[in-house]
Amino acid sequence: MQEQNRDRALARLSTPLIILATIIWGSSFVVMKSSVDVLPTFWLLAIRFTASAVVLALVFWKRWKLVDRHYFIGGGIMGFFLFLAYAFQTFGLEGTTPGKNAFLTAVYCVIVPFLYWAVARKRPDRYNIAAAVLCIAGIGLVSVTGENAAAISIGDGLTLVGGFFFAAHIVAVARFSEGRDIFLLTAIQFASFAVFSWLGVLVTRPVLPVEAMDGGLVLSLAYLVIFASCGALLFQNIGQKYTAPATAAVLLSLEAPFGVVFSILFADERPTPLMVLGFVLIFVAVICSETKFSFLHRERGEKVHAE
Repeated sequence: MQEQNRDRALARLSTPLIILATIIWGSSFVVMKSSVDVLPTFWLLAIRFTASAVVLALVFWKRWKLVDRHYFIGGGIMGFFLFLAYAFQTFGLEGTTPGKNAFLTAVYCVIVPFLYWAVARKRPDRYNIAAAVLCIAGIGLVSVTGENAAAISIGDGLTLVGGFFFAAHIVAVARFSEGRDIFLLTAIQFASFAVFSWLGVLVTRPVLPVEAMDGGLVLSLAYLVIFASCGALLFQNIGQKYTAPATAAVLLSLEAPFGVVFSILFADERPTPLMVLGFVLIFVAVICSETKFSFLHRERGEKVHAE
């Protein structure tokens, strides 16, 4: 009975939690940019998600009695895809702006239907194809640098690869969260993410600049651990478990405009008219892919009925 009441409460809060997650992520692009300028990428990810895994493991320690091999398999796969997504996104952030990084990451909403096609054999419809075309056009405009309209930075390309793996993570969460405790699954996801990050540290052997560990960096890491990881990623997983996939995807896409807003407010980014047009096209692509403009059909139907 207590579990049922908890599930009902989480279901009611799922939409506000997803929106809150996108606001936190939007602000985290600026924090990540300042952190990655100081810490090597794998060190940053290893520290961030090791601390996040420890925090969630301690907060939800009573739930560990539920764990079985399916939790480790599901959480491990989710953590692997999320690790690849964050690694490419973070490396991409080194070579692009926070606002462009935020919007290019948002293409995962358009990629998801095609991944579902590969996994569930559900063919994308004309709206999915139209969204892909709009998204490609938008990416081309967003990637304009300086006066060279054909210039696409390496950072932009890495960010797009990260967007693909974010889509894979969304598919994985939908696949493995059904019937399982989302808090425990998220904690295992963070732990597996941390393991892959430490492997990245061992392979690349980046130098940890101990002298750079000042108060500002510690505060940035604390924000990324408590809010952007333990908070926002947990909110996302809860939202995906209790919200219809199309609705959740549209809500998650709000991360991109929030990222640009925070980048303009705090990172001194100045979007060009072409970038703004590209942002609009990408956002329209997301809406097209996930809603199929059903609200327009409904409005037309209501007008005909009224006449």
